[in-house]
Amino acid sequence: MGRYSRLREIRRMDPARDYAHIHKLVSQYEFPWDYAQGVSIAFLRDYGVPRISQLLDRTQEFEKAGQKRYDDTVLFGFEMAQDGFDSERGRAAARHLNRIHGKYQIPNEDFLYVLATTVVGPKRWIDRFGWRTLCANEAEALALVGHKMARMMDIDGSPTTYAGFEKLLDDYEAQMFAYDPANRRVANATFRVMASWYPRAARPWVARLSLALLDEPLLRALGFRSQPRWVRAAAERAVRARSAFVRLLPARPDRRPALPKPRSYPFGYTLDDLGPHWAQGRPVRPLPDEVPLER
Repeated sequence: MGRYSRLREIRRMDPARDYAHIHKLVSQYEFPWDYAQGVSIAFLRDYGVPRISQLLDRTQEFEKAGQKRYDDTVLFGFEMAQDGFDSERGRAAARHLNRIHGKYQIPNEDFLYVLATTVVGPKRWIDRFGWRTLCANEAEALALVGHKMARMMDIDGSPTTYAGFEKLLDDYEAQMFAYDPANRRVANATFRVMASWYPRAARPWVARLSLALLDEPLLRALGFRSQPRWVRAAAERAVRARSAFVRLLPARPDRRPALPKPRSYPFGYTLDDLGPHWAQGRPVRPLPDEVPLER
């Protein structure tokens, strides 16, 4: 399979009909590593909002079980999408996630923002550092996946376009980004999780290079200083060198999707394993009624 074969295939698709399949091609075949980095940035952006980070800080989920909290978030998205959002597997994952969120009084606008980070974060990372930029059909598919997830989670006011999600994110951050000690505590706990994936000797540099790739408004909101210019340049060169190498490789074979490898569940997991212990084995409420995808 040629390096650009899937891009040609995606350009022939209709995102309104094929958004879930396009999302799978982007996240599991074309850009699995880059998509994961974008999701990780989405985690960090959430912490720039004191109202969100204070809730996470109170639950102590990242401090006490940061790897599991990270894995669970990734796996919820995977479970909702893998067999199709309207599959029983996808709907069961959404019901379980709604049950967890139902314990907390979270404003609708915060739900919308967190969802927007998962749409905008991967695209911005891929366009900046990927082996190619996303095409219009891919960007539209990411937005429609976000819109579909909003409807499954009973979140009101979700955009249906990528431009809508991007404006929502930028406007919300301009209003809500502010430093709070909770922001830094939750961010530090998350950086410890990410650094633990690498050999101990490399961890300080992993943290510095990760910080070097963050934008100034986010760094200020998290309470971190900007890294020196040479560190930022080194980080960008390293990521772009990786992308240049990936561009030369053949496309990932259909038989080898990049699936999540959660460190918290080396022997496998069930849906009931995901989330805090108090949510396991509890009854769930039905999802909102399904209606045709809005356009």
